[in-house]
Amino acid sequence: MMIYLVLLTPIAVYLLYWCLVRLLKHRKQQRRLALRAEPFPQRWQQWLQSDFPLYQKLPVDLQRKLEGHINVFLNEKVFVGCADFEITDEVRVLIAAQACILILNTGDGYFPGFETILVYPETYVANVTHQEGVLHTNATSARAGESWHRGPVIVAWDQVVRGAKDDRDGHNVVMHEFAHKLDEENNRMDGLPVLSDRSQYKEWARVLSKEYERLCQHHDDVIDAYGATSAAEFFAVVTETFFEKPTQLKREHPKLYQQFRLYYQLDPVEWQ
Repeated sequence: MMIYLVLLTPIAVYLLYWCLVRLLKHRKQQRRLALRAEPFPQRWQQWLQSDFPLYQKLPVDLQRKLEGHINVFLNEKVFVGCADFEITDEVRVLIAAQACILILNTGDGYFPGFETILVYPETYVANVTHQEGVLHTNATSARAGESWHRGPVIVAWDQVVRGAKDDRDGHNVVMHEFAHKLDEENNRMDGLPVLSDRSQYKEWARVLSKEYERLCQHHDDVIDAYGATSAAEFFAVVTETFFEKPTQLKREHPKLYQQFRLYYQLDPVEWQ
């Protein structure tokens, strides 16, 4: 009898753990459903209408969907002001809207693995260390934003506002940094996010590798040259382009546009 008890104990522990995980996941899903169904404050909607033109272009059903995602995002993420910057509801809503437009139709993960967003009042200076062999050099770099692997997202408020108000220049710091968060969901920041269908990986790799090499070798009028920095930056830069310059991207890079359309499950050309 004692032998059976010993053998059953690990199984019982595993089953208990499995049930607990399922229960917590179910509660999280129910909480998120309730948050998405909550009324969206009229004041928040006015901020989006005045400061985020891309929101105005969305079909009504996607506007409502975005508002629900914003409710969940604001419930789960923590905003911290840096350099005496004050975090207000307007700050939180405008950042959340630009981040959540990336996940409008791709599930309800809400950028897992981190929760803190640091906001500076304006472009800030970061210390950068370069290492080459045993040689270390320290430098400073002006930043509009950055995303730390499994760490916080950092953005400059003046750039957040600029990116939100100009939805045609292909530059949006919030979309860029949160694209990095999507990229790292497979535990690597390498320009290959988690795709919804395993059959997509081959074509994704083929198209993006070709387009990345092309950008590295030639100037492009649609995709910013910063995308040639690395595969991860290419994914983030093309994400900005996909949402802000969709017509140009589809015309000049139709296969690339198609891959991003499949990934985000959105077709921004239809919103123009």
